[in-house]
Amino acid sequence: MDSNLRKTAILVSVSAVLLISVLVIYANVSSGRSGRSDNSVNNTAAPQAASGSGEDGEIMPSPGQIGENLSAFLEDNTFFDPEEDPVLEAAKNAASRLSLVVTSVEKDLRIQIVNAAGEPVTGQSFLVKLSDMGEYKDLDQDGVIYIGNLSAGEYSVELLPVDGYRVPNNATRVRVKDKVEYIAISDISLLIKTEDEIDADEDDTAVSDAQVDADDTEIQGMQSAAGSAKLGIDVSKWNGEIDWSRVKNVGVEYAVIRAGYRGSVSGSLVVDPYFAANMKGAAENGIPVGVYFFTQAVNEVEAVEEASAVLDLVREYELDYPIFIDTEGSGGRADSLDAETRTLVCEAFCRTVENAGYRAGVYASRNWYNNKLHADRLEKYCIWLAEYRNAPLYQGYYQMWQYTSKGKIDGIAGNVDMNMSYIGQK
Repeated sequence: MDSNLRKTAILVSVSAVLLISVLVIYANVSSGRSGRSDNSVNNTAAPQAASGSGEDGEIMPSPGQIGENLSAFLEDNTFFDPEEDPVLEAAKNAASRLSLVVTSVEKDLRIQIVNAAGEPVTGQSFLVKLSDMGEYKDLDQDGVIYIGNLSAGEYSVELLPVDGYRVPNNATRVRVKDKVEYIAISDISLLIKTEDEIDADEDDTAVSDAQVDADDTEIQGMQSAAGSAKLGIDVSKWNGEIDWSRVKNVGVEYAVIRAGYRGSVSGSLVVDPYFAANMKGAAENGIPVGVYFFTQAVNEVEAVEEASAVLDLVREYELDYPIFIDTEGSGGRADSLDAETRTLVCEAFCRTVENAGYRAGVYASRNWYNNKLHADRLEKYCIWLAEYRNAPLYQGYYQMWQYTSKGKIDGIAGNVDMNMSYIGQK
């Protein structure tokens, strides 16, 4: 029962009892007066009435009645059940009960402190004890403690007591993995944030290398698709609200929609605020879709996290095109990676996606494929090339070509990225 409803019910009940008590007292008083009159008139000796008078005229209590105050129960602390409502008590216990969600990708542990609803608990500097390794603190109070550089093997994790919460009685056993397995992380949803939780102006940044490399032959209009090629667009929050019926009517044959990004400063996994609306709008208008994620991963572990985040976000949608990792400059945390590390990041992302049963791909500019990636190792995935000119100069193999970022089509305000696809659908 709702607490307000319960309080109201109790108040009504108490008021009813008081009213009845007043009526009973009034009836007893009236009965006592009537008894004195009858006795004086009839001069008849009778047993003491249920509510009679004493020698000095005082009204006497009824047999079995203790005292004459019929509302005394209100002052009796034992009259009402002193125990709290079991439902409210259970809710209180659930709200304060904590548990641990512990994940290992490669020689590491991510420990997430969650409530009974499985939601991260923030605003507390939780402490955990890891086997004989010592104690680790949630310094930024985000409900997550990350421990790296661990040896593979079995560990126990114990959440230490904290005021106001109930912690698990037993330690959590976990195995630290020796090598990354490119398997989607099941509890990754706990790490996915919205833009309300981060500084989007600081985190959602990009430095378009393809734009810098463009020349005056860039085609900005809608191209006519020849043969099996298909004309498409890719969109994100930067395109705002889209009228997908108008997009469909002008001849767009597919769309690649941004699922999210990793913050270029914070490193947070963030869902694109327009992702769900764009996926729904495209589906309702029969436009086949793929998705992409803007990476800022600095190692394979983070790449698996990013792939896992995308897989979590797309699980309720039908995809006809690949899931792409978008690797380009941001002015942030991943810009300084060497070609080997960046290639490992892309491979880890794509392997995780493919192990989940989806097609995977890599988006990058001509300059990045030539100088910042080992492109030959990525050609087993779908290569999406960004090069803004009338014909690409890139000599490698590619299956999609983003030919402009300055396209104009009905249904989208401002510029939009335009693409040609040379791959088939599922």
